[in-house]
Amino acid sequence: MSQATQPRRPVETGVPDPFPLMHPVLKKNYGNWKWHDRPRPGVLHHVSHSGDEVWTVRAGTQRQMDVHTIRKLCDIADTYAEGHVRFTVRSNCEFMVSSFAQVAPLIEQLEAAGFPVGGTGNSVSMISHTQGWLHCDIPGTDASGVVKALMDEIYQEFIHEEMPNRVRITTSCCQINCGGQGDIAINVQYTKPPKINHDLVANVCERPAVVARCPVAAIRPALVNGKPSLEIDEKKCICCGACYPPCPPMQINSVESTKLAIWVGGKHSNARSKPTFHKLVAAGIPNNPPRWPEAAAIVKNILYAYKEDGRPWERVGEWIERIGWPRFFELTDLAFTRHHIDDWRGARRSLNASAHIHF
Repeated sequence: MSQATQPRRPVETGVPDPFPLMHPVLKKNYGNWKWHDRPRPGVLHHVSHSGDEVWTVRAGTQRQMDVHTIRKLCDIADTYAEGHVRFTVRSNCEFMVSSFAQVAPLIEQLEAAGFPVGGTGNSVSMISHTQGWLHCDIPGTDASGVVKALMDEIYQEFIHEEMPNRVRITTSCCQINCGGQGDIAINVQYTKPPKINHDLVANVCERPAVVARCPVAAIRPALVNGKPSLEIDEKKCICCGACYPPCPPMQINSVESTKLAIWVGGKHSNARSKPTFHKLVAAGIPNNPPRWPEAAAIVKNILYAYKEDGRPWERVGEWIERIGWPRFFELTDLAFTRHHIDDWRGARRSLNASAHIHF
């Protein structure tokens, strides 16, 4: 095989170089933009100092996409969008065109194919989520299923810009929370330590790796029924589920122990206020596929209370800081329970016993 026909080796370090596949107008005016606006929800318009213009149409996708869907998006790009697309970090597909006359036919075609146009400005963006059952080895629920169920119910908030500010919603299929911080977050909540199948541990698990995985040193080797196994100090265990990926016989998921929790007020940006962690406001919600009605109802209560009471440019966390937590629980019709009281004092003892952190 000649050098010219050898396949390109994948680049495993850092993000790919964007320039080879970038739209020519974007490449030509990179770093030279004069101003931009939004002609309508889902459409961005940029004008450069040279006078060049480009319109970007943002369409929502289901993130976990099959080849048929990807080809459909590419066919739309070839026919209506000069052949250039890119995906955002929230799994929206953006189409770039250099003529305003192309915008309306492109939007019409996207919506006819089932891809809503929106997610810009003060709207509810596409919900970012973790891999769920398709790729991850630790999930307690399918994050993409929660996203589908919830976006079906707040679809109008994606295609319109009617919120006080942008709203970032995230979901995570486990407590490690790959979904990141969000104005509203739906995360799995494990409520009990894992149940160990001692007959399988020695055949499946590398026990030292499992012991090292625990952030609070709650796992140690044991001999059970004459077989090498593991045991858990349940007084130390924080039910994080980190032991399950390297050792599936340490089952963390069950109907009784796997719940959902709602968090609010997180954000990554430093606009107007500092980045913040989201905070728990509802716990013990049934993990109830395929539509998760209990979790969806709470999220909508929070979202529409914020829409009604928030001031222009306030993010959810900033709105809560202004009105105070008692008023927040009143407006959202949520109960303040023992789960909201941060009275855990075991960190010094348990974390100091771990190899991860000492203080």
